[in-house]
Amino acid sequence: MTSTAPEARQGDDAGEHAADQPHSWQRRLRRFGHVPRPETGLRERLVPPYNRPGRQFWDVLSVPPVLAERLVRWSAWGGPLLVALVAGVLRFWNLGSPKAVIFDETYYAKDAWALVNQGYEGSWPKDVDKLILRDPSSVDVPVDPGYVVHPPVGKWIIGIGEQIFGFTPFGWRFMVALLGTLSVLMLCRIGRRLFRSTFLGCLAGTLLAVDGLHFVMSRTALLDLVLMFFVLAAFGCLLVDRDWSRRKLAAALPVDEEGLLRPDAHVAETLRLGWRPWRIAAGLMLGLAFATKWNGLYILAAFGVMAVLWDVGARRAAGAVQPYRAVVLRDLLPAFVSTVPVAIGTYVLSWTGWIVTDKGYYRNWAATDGKGGSWTWLPDWLRSLWHYEYQVYEFHIGLTSGHTYQSNPWSWIVLGRPVSYFYEEQTGCLTSETGKCAREVLALGTPLLWWASCVALLYVLWRWFFRRDWRAGAIACGVAAGWVPWFFYQERTIFLFYAVVFVPFLCLAVTMMIGALLGPAAGTGTKDRLGIKSTDPTAERRRTLGAIAAGVLVLLIVWNFIYFWPIYTGSPIPDTSWRDRMWLDTWV
Repeated sequence: MTSTAPEARQGDDAGEHAADQPHSWQRRLRRFGHVPRPETGLRERLVPPYNRPGRQFWDVLSVPPVLAERLVRWSAWGGPLLVALVAGVLRFWNLGSPKAVIFDETYYAKDAWALVNQGYEGSWPKDVDKLILRDPSSVDVPVDPGYVVHPPVGKWIIGIGEQIFGFTPFGWRFMVALLGTLSVLMLCRIGRRLFRSTFLGCLAGTLLAVDGLHFVMSRTALLDLVLMFFVLAAFGCLLVDRDWSRRKLAAALPVDEEGLLRPDAHVAETLRLGWRPWRIAAGLMLGLAFATKWNGLYILAAFGVMAVLWDVGARRAAGAVQPYRAVVLRDLLPAFVSTVPVAIGTYVLSWTGWIVTDKGYYRNWAATDGKGGSWTWLPDWLRSLWHYEYQVYEFHIGLTSGHTYQSNPWSWIVLGRPVSYFYEEQTGCLTSETGKCAREVLALGTPLLWWASCVALLYVLWRWFFRRDWRAGAIACGVAAGWVPWFFYQERTIFLFYAVVFVPFLCLAVTMMIGALLGPAAGTGTKDRLGIKSTDPTAERRRTLGAIAAGVLVLLIVWNFIYFWPIYTGSPIPDTSWRDRMWLDTWV
């Protein structure tokens, strides 16, 4: 095999091959499961192909080759759409129940109604909720401004549903349910691209569809599901950008006489990737996340570092001798410009309703209490907005008042203290031996899914560290970005439902673990659904046992969701049945 690269570059190629040899630390880590980089072609390393069902699979189903090819093409979108359809039916079923203002809907539903009607949040009377439920047309939007502590994007989105369907429980929950359904579709496609498997992508979406916390949050007008949607969308955009940039690198590399792609240090270190629209889209999504809740800022930072490291890996694979230097010179500034300024600009634009009016809270601060100082050359609206943001920051870091359902982030992953959004006792219940029934909406993740994710996260960390699997690192980054920042505010009043932001990444972690359980396909030299080659002659039995274990786990998770369905939807059940579902004392 010869290379078409110039002779001056042969030394670089030799350096690349030398770099592929395991370092001493890699050899020492083999006892823990570390394996060297798989011997695959460069093109496959840069742009891995999607896994396709083998001919044996279609022969078992008696499907002719032409139809099989069409089904494979259809499944790329048909499978995710089918999973999303099921998720949508579950989320929109009886969406207006309970007909009540549950938990923090008392803030966001009313703030959203004020925003879409007058551009800023109002100061609502304390006892207005009952009147809204009885006759919303008789309730006037308050003109006096209200002090709110979250940016407006999530409330604008809730307000769209209210504009379409009215100031009712169904109206203020509609858009959140829609985003919850679309997030299932997105995760199917993201999982497909991440694992290069339509099956595993649809499995990840299915797990999200039957997660109790995601389900409850999709049926409640709170901001955290909206935040989760934009975070997941940003992750998906960065994933597409990763494939796009690596294809561009592959297209610029030389090809030898046998048609194989060859690494080239000059190309890998000097090629400019140009305008990257998907990275700009990621900046927009992260800006919308930040403009929904401030913890989106931590996710912006984490995803930015992750994307830069992806660029380092791409240039190293393409043959760069100094990939970090190449990224600093060629990619770092464009990456920063396409994400951070875009996100900040999106955040400021989200305040347009407050800016163009003159009655919002602190809107005229710069012209009254804020006169003088060294920043008077800035526009008054910008100085007023900065002061408002500082006051909100002071509020958030000082929020330490106790709450019945507050919890420590250490307990989130094991569902230590879920939040009860709605609870009601009923008497005269014919299905109960005691004559009492209970209705509850409990923000509780599907227990078996979350407890399985504890093991899955350990597996993901092991796979990232010892197998150097970038997909495991991406999943770990998504979980850490949504979870770790809360450990710095453990004295603050925080709740388990904040964890909905990283639920999709827990589903991806469990999916990766299930993919490992399934194991490689039968036959020497074949690959499993995660791309690992198999040389085990007993692969057929191994795969059968793996499929049984994976199938049992998935069915148990689905059953667990069905079992807890009544306390996710507020359906009346006998009080004894309600107590049977309180598996831990801290759930009551």
